[in-house]
Amino acid sequence: MSGGLTDRAVAAGLNAAVAAPSIHNTQPWRFRVRDGGFDVLADHDRGLDVIDPHRRAMYLSLGAAVFNLRLALAAAGHTPLLVPVSGDADQVARVELGQRRMPAPGTRLLAAAITRRRTNRLPYHGAQVPPGTVRELRAAADGTGAALTALDPVRRAAVLGLTWTADTRQRADPAYRREIIAWTGQDGARHDGVPAQAFGPRPATSAVAVRDFGLSVPHQQRQTARFEAEPQLLMLYGDGDDRAAWLRTGQALQRVLLTATVRGVAVQPMTQALELPDVRMLLAGTGAHRWPQMILRIGYGRAAPGSPRRPASACTVPRPWQRRQRAPGAA
Repeated sequence: MSGGLTDRAVAAGLNAAVAAPSIHNTQPWRFRVRDGGFDVLADHDRGLDVIDPHRRAMYLSLGAAVFNLRLALAAAGHTPLLVPVSGDADQVARVELGQRRMPAPGTRLLAAAITRRRTNRLPYHGAQVPPGTVRELRAAADGTGAALTALDPVRRAAVLGLTWTADTRQRADPAYRREIIAWTGQDGARHDGVPAQAFGPRPATSAVAVRDFGLSVPHQQRQTARFEAEPQLLMLYGDGDDRAAWLRTGQALQRVLLTATVRGVAVQPMTQALELPDVRMLLAGTGAHRWPQMILRIGYGRAAPGSPRRPASACTVPRPWQRRQRAPGAA
């Protein structure tokens, strides 16, 4: 135990946190259990210098991990308290425990979706997600400073066009290609990155600008498929554009993704247009909110394969008593 935290609560919180989605499945987090709470730390060695030099996507990913941690603790009957942090450049959040209480309705349902959530890069069939479900997804982002909007046909066309522009420019950049290859197509020995089975097929038409994770695979060896002609898109906006706002928006994003999982809705982030500053500025002009942070393609389709995760033990800073147990010079 640590300051009132049971080992069971520690395991539940950490296992949920490491299951969070992250850009290119980089898993850019570390955790420290101390003084009855959890410190969430950024692992800058796992940053993406080409597509995420300012670490916006990293902080969205960290926000998703923070939300999972809080949700798992709440589902176990704890009151997770997000407290201010200072003094540690790597620490982005601290979660402490308040009084025990019964989980709110729906909390356990969302928590159970943590391990079932997938990024689905497969084609979706033609059925649209109904308005009532879209409203539920929008409501999931409320109360965090974020706002989720459904794109009408005109805005959807503009966003798809900007996504194609960004995707074309990125694929022509050798540094981008090297970064993609470094984080994709592992042979199973690694527990991070996007494995080949999660790439998804290449689109047979230009309707959907899905990111091509198979840049190291010859085109003739890649499966192609016809994606939906009119993809259904949502845009998530934040209330600011600094690291604190990104962290908040990442928590809202994860709540949206888990709500979609509960409702059987497939989701794929489409972030190329958010990764080039000049294109993102144009994207900001497609809606009433100022800071676009995520584009989501939603629909219904076949179940998608998962991506690997590092175990919680590999992402956790050893506790003081664990350090004392290590013999001097031990490997």
